[in-house]
Amino acid sequence: MCRVILLIFCLFSSALFAQNTPFNPIESKGKLYEYALFAKAENPNLTIEDIISNQSDIVYNPLTSENQSVGFSSDDYWLTFSLENTTNQENTYYLETARPVTDIANLYQINNNDIKHFSSGDAIPFKDRQVKHRKTIFKIILPKNSEQKFYIHLKSDGETLNLPLTIYSPNEFWKVNYAEQLFLGFFYGLLFLASLIYLFFFTSLSNKTFVYYSIYVFSIALMQTALDGIIFQYLLPFGGYLNDRAVLIAALFSNFFLLKYCEHFLKVKSRTKLIKYAFKVLYVVVIALGLLLFINDKTKELVYPISNVNGLLSLILILVTLFYLRYKNYKIDSFFSIGIFFLVIGLMGFVMNNLSLLPNNFITMNSAKFGISFEVIFLSLSMTNLIRDLRLEKESSQIDALNKSEEISELKSYFMSNISHELRTPINAIMGIAADEMDKKLDNESQKNFEIIKHASLSLLSNINDILDFEKIEKRELQLRPNPFNPKEAIEQISNNWQRMAEQKGLKYNINVSESIPYSVLGDSERFVQVINNVLSNAVKFTSYGTINCSVITTNTPNGNTNFKIEISDTGVGIDVDKKNHLFNSFGQMRLNNKRRFGGVGLGLSIVKHLIGLFEGEINIDSELGRGTKVSISIDFKTLEESQPIKEPVQVKTKGNELKVLIVEDNELNQMIMKKILTKLSITDFKLAANGKEALELLKNNVFDIILMDLQMPVMDGYETTTIIRNNPPFSIIKDIPIIAVTADATETARQKVIAVGMNDYITKPVNRELLFRKINMHKSSVLKIA
Repeated sequence: MCRVILLIFCLFSSALFAQNTPFNPIESKGKLYEYALFAKAENPNLTIEDIISNQSDIVYNPLTSENQSVGFSSDDYWLTFSLENTTNQENTYYLETARPVTDIANLYQINNNDIKHFSSGDAIPFKDRQVKHRKTIFKIILPKNSEQKFYIHLKSDGETLNLPLTIYSPNEFWKVNYAEQLFLGFFYGLLFLASLIYLFFFTSLSNKTFVYYSIYVFSIALMQTALDGIIFQYLLPFGGYLNDRAVLIAALFSNFFLLKYCEHFLKVKSRTKLIKYAFKVLYVVVIALGLLLFINDKTKELVYPISNVNGLLSLILILVTLFYLRYKNYKIDSFFSIGIFFLVIGLMGFVMNNLSLLPNNFITMNSAKFGISFEVIFLSLSMTNLIRDLRLEKESSQIDALNKSEEISELKSYFMSNISHELRTPINAIMGIAADEMDKKLDNESQKNFEIIKHASLSLLSNINDILDFEKIEKRELQLRPNPFNPKEAIEQISNNWQRMAEQKGLKYNINVSESIPYSVLGDSERFVQVINNVLSNAVKFTSYGTINCSVITTNTPNGNTNFKIEISDTGVGIDVDKKNHLFNSFGQMRLNNKRRFGGVGLGLSIVKHLIGLFEGEINIDSELGRGTKVSISIDFKTLEESQPIKEPVQVKTKGNELKVLIVEDNELNQMIMKKILTKLSITDFKLAANGKEALELLKNNVFDIILMDLQMPVMDGYETTTIIRNNPPFSIIKDIPIIAVTADATETARQKVIAVGMNDYITKPVNRELLFRKINMHKSSVLKIA
């Protein structure tokens, strides 16, 4: 009982002392707040006159700290104190009171019956403040040898209301102000830089963790600038609706995106469903608070304490999540844990200070800034580790993607090889039978039908070749293979094919080949013929009536080459001017929008352009819509023989002995075609093997001069069979026997593999009788060595 009486007496004595003793900034001991009183006014309409005349019936109490807090409040508070100047000169001081976000702060200076009024607070325009400063600052002038009475009226809109009283001399004030500016410059510079950096990382790495962290840091920066009065000073100097809610808006954003950042960084969604739902509950609370903020002033007042409590719960949830994941042995970045620790300590100090659970002092008031600064540093280190992990993950993904790409490429090559084989095999049979029948004396109708079959097969074969060549172009595998050939013979052969097609359509076809054309040149005859074939194909395809002209003019060049100028013109549909740019693009017909009137896969001119480039030649197209097209091609070949030599009969038989041939072919139709072709070449001594294993058995017991080897066969394919013949001791006697690949696989991979395993040559199906004849004769010397 005695202690209670003593406490009451002490409070009464200090109140009496504070009320009766003025504070002398120069001579008094202690601080200003120890000489001041404060009171809560139940009546919000009290005037300074009511306060001075003691008609307010308010009860004053002494301040117990330099920055006393009354918690979340929208009530009116009054402070009073006296200042004295015992010097013989006028003194100037700066008084700091209230928080920068306090709505109303009025200072009244009483000198006898004279009342001076000064305004501050963020409910008035910034320009109307007595001191143009982000904080609630008043400039006080004390006359010499005087004592002045002061009253301060403070009111907030529900935010935490503090009642600080700190007085500075001008020199002290500017020193403190300068130090604060340095600290704030570093603090906000750190936050905004971190926000921009991690936003940049988001644009580069497309990981949501970075954007959530960037927005969170930016929101924290905005919240602190609002609390420090910087937004009011520089962004919203007229106050108003948005400025009144700036702190809460930024706080809710920072709360929401802190949760989102932690949820994604810790992978809560995939690791723990229960905690994931707890995060969702807090998201809902934040959104609900955001709605309450804009309903009216009463609901806004509720948002202040609830948002602080929700922030506290958010921090607790993050800590619980960390402990739970560590308990479950999930790997948590240590820098993240340290950063969250500093954030939790800092924000807890800030929130608990707002809730009046911690006393007001420099540390508790700035705990959020200290915590956030350390948090940003350590979380930035953790984000650096995340970037490293993402980089390693990306590199791993790239390796996987590369392996997958290589696997797909291999599958694609395998598919193209298969499709080539499966399509060329029946075409070989069809064309072989058609050619065999056309050699017989047939009536006109039958001859015409077989010609249709042959040309239809050639058209299908051309499309297959285009698809395969397009794949080679994509893989940069299409190469020229120079060989001696007769250009006139090659041109006339392909021209004759298209002349028959043109005449069947009722078109007039003219061809003119220069008499000076050399007999033999060095070049890739197959690709040269392909260029002419594709251009003539288009001419016949796109011409419904009129004429097709083909001319070949040759001139000798100083370096021993022959220039071939080939012009092919037609009276077909022509090409619109604005579509000429797409002529050499892949699948050109689709771009020309002719609704598939003319057929084809649309790769012809694209391949022609690429081949002309390989030949180091030129191609030009002159066309007019509705009036036809002229294609001009210029290619140089090395001249081997200017004129045609005297031909001697070429025989396939060797010194009067009939050539012995082994045909290795699994398809019965193709076996039949090969037998017919060899018979036409006067080769009748041949045997058949349906696969490589059968071929090896025949080689053990028979003597052959040459092998015609298919590649894709059951039991044992052509590659394995050739490898055994070339390398296994049982076949060492015949290891040099000529082997010519006869295959439906026209891919570059197959061609390279054929040479790699030791075959001598390579021809594709459908088998060209004349080409096979030349290939056999080419290896005739090898045959003689074996015989």
